[in-house]
Amino acid sequence: MSNIAQTEVLVTGAGPVGMLAALLLKQDGINAQIIDQECRTAGHSYSCALHPRSLEVLHQAGLAHEAIKLGQRVATVGFYEGSKRQAEVRLSELPGEFPFALVLDQSALENLLERKLQQAGVNIHWLHRLAGLEMTEKGSVATIEKLGTTGKGYSVPDFETVVVKCLPARAQFIIGADGSNSLLRRRLGIRFARAGAPQHFAVYEIEAGGLCGHEARVVLDDNTASVLWPLSDTRCRWSFQVNPAKVGGDFPQKDRDRLQMVESPGEQDNLHQLRRFLNDRAPWFQNSIQEVVWSADVQFEPRLARQFGRDFCWLAGDAAHQTGPVGMQSMNIGFREAADLARVLTQILRKSGSTDLLKGYDHAHRGEWQRLLEFKAGTPATDSAAEWVRQRAARIVGSIPASGSDLTCLLKQLGINF
Repeated sequence: MSNIAQTEVLVTGAGPVGMLAALLLKQDGINAQIIDQECRTAGHSYSCALHPRSLEVLHQAGLAHEAIKLGQRVATVGFYEGSKRQAEVRLSELPGEFPFALVLDQSALENLLERKLQQAGVNIHWLHRLAGLEMTEKGSVATIEKLGTTGKGYSVPDFETVVVKCLPARAQFIIGADGSNSLLRRRLGIRFARAGAPQHFAVYEIEAGGLCGHEARVVLDDNTASVLWPLSDTRCRWSFQVNPAKVGGDFPQKDRDRLQMVESPGEQDNLHQLRRFLNDRAPWFQNSIQEVVWSADVQFEPRLARQFGRDFCWLAGDAAHQTGPVGMQSMNIGFREAADLARVLTQILRKSGSTDLLKGYDHAHRGEWQRLLEFKAGTPATDSAAEWVRQRAARIVGSIPASGSDLTCLLKQLGINF
């Protein structure tokens, strides 16, 4: 395994954003090492859709066409309230090579990225986590804990994580892509600014008795948002916002269990709740439910880090922001952040670029999130927008699987200026 005692860039977090950042750095000739406190990639997780811009970044990394073979294309997003279809946006009208969103299990995406990293000679140091951080004039000195497991009990062992040893690691830069509960962000003392109340979602992945199509469908009523993503011809994922939101703790870690969580015939409460959601919010969804593959209750808190880093340590993805799951924006914009951060670090490490470029990274990406999360002025709709769209313009912005100029383009189809 590669040595993490000395590296140019240390990436904390082996999710999609962290693996992509390390891969792009390696392709530019930068020595990058990845650590993650878990023991493997996700068994399944909460993100499942890739934006057109994300596909462009994956194409840059040589992965887009492999991902497309595994996923389900989405060409339109329909907006509903009750039984009525109120509006739609057509991703097929976007410029570029990938005018569609791709619905793909995050676990499948992570497996692709891990395989590509292995081919490039970059190993992921599983069961390693950041424990301490010290800044020097030439970079960062991290204390990394190597983890192991130990069993307690007799007939039914209870396993717990223990620290096997502590390792010093020197890196010129550290990228924190270690999720919403980022250890790097905590070590830097960077706090979140809240952008709204917590949002609680009930998520169901189901095998449906009928075709799921090639459209994402968003249901916006007065108080809640729900979304349907087609994962394949017969499998889809529903996420239903539940109010009032529960006040919870940290965002849950990705499930690393490779066994499917299958709804057993005797557990009817979960299925009953799903059918109630569908009857109340999506009476047009007529597919039967053959199987609940897995379900979860997840809380999201719209928030933004007060800065994206400092000195030699910088954040990307969920480590710097969080928003609701409807438009799948947090991870996808994190892809663009990973690509931009890899480009900036390559300029600094290989082309004598100024470290002031990192201030530009912070300014550009925090500015985008401030607009998305409405820290700045609200979202105006033009006179051409339908009344239903005008009333929900700000909520629609966060419900579309796009960002940057793509998002601006799609919102114009609805008469929304952004």
